[in-house]
Amino acid sequence: MRSTKILVGLVIAAIGVLAVTVSPASAQPLPVNYNFFAGIPAELANPGGSLPGSNDWNCRPSASHPNPVILAHGTGGSQQTNWGTYVPLLKNEGYCVYALTYGAVQGAPWPISAIGGMGEISDSAAEFGAFVDKVRRATGASKVDVVGHSQGTVVPAYYAKYLGGRDVIDKYVSLAPAWRGSGVGGNDVIMPIVRSLGLRPEQVPFCQACAQLDPGAQVMRQIASGGYYLPSIRYTNIATRYDELIVPYWLGLPPGGSNVRNIVVQEGCSVDYTEHAGIAGSRRAAYFVLNALDPDHPRAVPCDRAAPLTGSPF
Repeated sequence: MRSTKILVGLVIAAIGVLAVTVSPASAQPLPVNYNFFAGIPAELANPGGSLPGSNDWNCRPSASHPNPVILAHGTGGSQQTNWGTYVPLLKNEGYCVYALTYGAVQGAPWPISAIGGMGEISDSAAEFGAFVDKVRRATGASKVDVVGHSQGTVVPAYYAKYLGGRDVIDKYVSLAPAWRGSGVGGNDVIMPIVRSLGLRPEQVPFCQACAQLDPGAQVMRQIASGGYYLPSIRYTNIATRYDELIVPYWLGLPPGGSNVRNIVVQEGCSVDYTEHAGIAGSRRAAYFVLNALDPDHPRAVPCDRAAPLTGSPF
């Protein structure tokens, strides 16, 4: 019975994606579709562009939201395809919202160019850092807040520790956090063998980052070195028990001090079936994000019957 309901929810969610239309940026509130795939129509309509509401280089942060919010996508994602829910949501809340596509295959034509998170994590972190600098110059902000998903929780961590970001990031919110990498598909067994044969990440075809998300990879050891968290940053990690890529899910929830909060979306809401992708479309997860970005004005977090893959209510 539960499987049937989940399947029905997925069908309804897919129909919701097809119903999305790309709206131009305006003073009117942007439509918010709680669906991980909500950004795909925008990418199809404007390849390589920005979602309406994001990357407005004339935006000036308000006194209530002084930090611009920068969105960091996951492996295979982009500034549009990963953030169809979050760009309009945050823009409507009064934030200056920015997103980039990092780690894309250089010189590739569209649609390959819309597949980000492929390059080495350290290189992607440098791209991310350059984008942060651009946002700060444009907005005049001294600090930024970050919302990352999957690999997008690792790239800013490398930037913070090794590329000058420790005094630039204020609040750091992670969806499906990959702090300790992923061993799915035997990655944690295969990659050490591959490395022992002398193969380096940059020699892995197409997705160098995939090879680096092995928990034993050098870049993951660098992120763990000295502890995962920096005292100058406030962290919120939001995980799902049904994560099929971070297994077990609590690998993404290293304990920390008073500046770290770990959240599992199913705690207090057993009907949320979101997994690794769907958590970035879940309304419940989104409200946890809003509260993490603005802890002085918390709001009640909803509990929806949320479908896997999309995160949409059903």
